[in-house]
Amino acid sequence: MHQYDLYGIGAALLDTEIEVTDSDLQTLGVDKGVMTLVDDTRQQQLVDDLQNHLVTASHACGGSGANTIIAASYFGLDTFYSCKVADDDNGDFYRDNLTAAGVDFPKALHNAEPGTTGKCLVLITPDAERSMNTFLGISAELSVNELDREALSKSRWTYIEGYLVSSPTGRAAAIELRQHAEASGVKTALSLSDPMMVQLFHDGLKEMIGDNGVDLLFCNREEALQFCKTETLEDAAQDLRKYCRAFAITLGADGALLWDGEQEHRAAAPQVKAIDTNGAGDMFAGAFLYGINRGMAFADAGELACRAAAQVVSQYGPRLRAEQHRALLGQVADA
Repeated sequence: MHQYDLYGIGAALLDTEIEVTDSDLQTLGVDKGVMTLVDDTRQQQLVDDLQNHLVTASHACGGSGANTIIAASYFGLDTFYSCKVADDDNGDFYRDNLTAAGVDFPKALHNAEPGTTGKCLVLITPDAERSMNTFLGISAELSVNELDREALSKSRWTYIEGYLVSSPTGRAAAIELRQHAEASGVKTALSLSDPMMVQLFHDGLKEMIGDNGVDLLFCNREEALQFCKTETLEDAAQDLRKYCRAFAITLGADGALLWDGEQEHRAAAPQVKAIDTNGAGDMFAGAFLYGINRGMAFADAGELACRAAAQVVSQYGPRLRAEQHRALLGQVADA
């Protein structure tokens, strides 16, 4: 009997978003459009340098995997999330935020260790692109100790955040989670997460995927091209089939390219004015996993996911309010 629809693993980060210009990024020495790992000193230097800029979104419990799991929970799935926070105010806030979103987590999260909970500074440029500067803090120490194998065994799906590849202990935890899921008959999903992760940790991501591949792979166009080391989406779509039994490649305003294991589908994206792309891919994955968990056809799940991602990019912050998830489900039901 399944207790959870979706079990996720990933970093626990407190997000802060700030509006900047491309000139600001150049002055600060920040790489645009990717996630860069920084230490606490560098992150604080960036915050100090940007103290006169507009903070566009309030602090939010984040991390890519968490955004996906929380979205799935608000859509209606029973969810569980493995992560690591420190014994500090941000750690307390993070646990409270997960609880408020209806996400269960390991009991060990209540017995946090001394340290600093991870933080992500998200810089938003006028073209809606997000450039992330992440201090992982204690999230860098996430390990197999944060896994709840009993909860995993009682889940339908598991979702693995690709960013874990940058941490040796996080990567090992992701691999063990995938192996335990396979042995328990739990379907596996993984996100490549970021072009920089694919570029720097290509072999590590393949190790996380495993020789048998995952049931569902999420990525965007650039990640797909980088991972498959090709220049065309068509070639990448063919090559990805070696690593998964199904995939969803997000294409921004062009929607998504889906493969259900037998045939390809195209999902269109609603035309919106994008102001902040932070969290778009996370929301897509959360909505898509909700859809297939609830028996939607691949194309229909893709349509819901594109609508949800479009809603996210049209406002500041990586998450939607609870009532926005319900409204999106209503739109799909009426379509």
